[in-house]
Amino acid sequence: MLMRAAVLTAFDAPLEVRGVEAGDPGPGEARVRIAASGVCGSDLKAIDGHSPVVPRLPVVCGHESAGTVDAVGPGAEAVAPGDPVLIAMNRPCGRCRMCAGAQAHLCTDDARLKAVMGLMPDGGTRLRMDGAEVRPYLGIGSFAEYTVVSERALVPLPRDVPLAPMALLSCAVVTGVGAVLTTARVEPGSSVLVVGCGGVGLNAVQGAAVAGAARIVAADLVEAKAQAAGRFGATDTVTAGDGLEERVRDLVPGGVDYAIEATGAPAALAGAFAATRPGGTTVMVGSPPPGAEAAVPAGTLFASRRLMGCQGGDASPHTDLPRLVDLYRAGRLRLEELITERVDLEDVNGAVERVRKGETARALVVPQG
Repeated sequence: MLMRAAVLTAFDAPLEVRGVEAGDPGPGEARVRIAASGVCGSDLKAIDGHSPVVPRLPVVCGHESAGTVDAVGPGAEAVAPGDPVLIAMNRPCGRCRMCAGAQAHLCTDDARLKAVMGLMPDGGTRLRMDGAEVRPYLGIGSFAEYTVVSERALVPLPRDVPLAPMALLSCAVVTGVGAVLTTARVEPGSSVLVVGCGGVGLNAVQGAAVAGAARIVAADLVEAKAQAAGRFGATDTVTAGDGLEERVRDLVPGGVDYAIEATGAPAALAGAFAATRPGGTTVMVGSPPPGAEAAVPAGTLFASRRLMGCQGGDASPHTDLPRLVDLYRAGRLRLEELITERVDLEDVNGAVERVRKGETARALVVPQG
């Protein structure tokens, strides 16, 4: 099947909308017609050549997505043609030590690790361009009209929910909300600082509201972005950067109970950590640059503070994503309000640049027009 896809053919260059052949799904696989795909900071790292999971080109970018099953391969039983689905960032095996220990996001299965690098279990891909293989980013490649993935990566959706905003659940929402509910385990009545009010940070704010936090402080270098967090549950806003600790402590004497760092900048992580109280918890959600190091005073750790990492909201897709759908249907998660713009595949580069400039909370690429 010939389709349109946004292909990265050279690092630090615009994506090219090209004709790509999407093959038939193999055993246990499904071809999905993409309804919408969010533009994420991780996509920008791939484009800039800073992603460790893009070892070679060409690559079809995009990963945060939802769509409808178009066809299934032999032995596929979890989904059927016509089913609306989320495409999860993770496809845990359910059998390894990590999956058995309720850490499916750290699954060590070889097929899952190959998928992260854009390969199927047989070591190939189902995409071709000019006769050569094309890798889908993170095994998804959703800046395209279709993709072929393992059925284990698909999470069925109720038929009464709109597909386009559902796409956000698979990355920005599950990462931000999961960092709060699953990783930090924020308690009702507590105080929470969120540093960075992009797509993931705004969802950390939403997660803190769902958790019942009494005080939610949103911080960003851009005042307008911090102010926007008020629509998602923030009770206070501050400007990030130097002096963040003092500004937060003016609002919450002694420091916050929890801090969520959603930028990946080492300096922001240090500031978030410094703004917590003794016994407080800081979670790094943002993806730091390769080789980056973060320094915190050892004495502050001695005061029983905790510094934690988080990968994709530490989520198990087949349990956590349906819960997010339920929260949305109950009116406790705002998805449509996160979407700043919807663009056709032909304007994907414009959307990428607007995300890079911080002009959007979330841009959606709608490949079918």
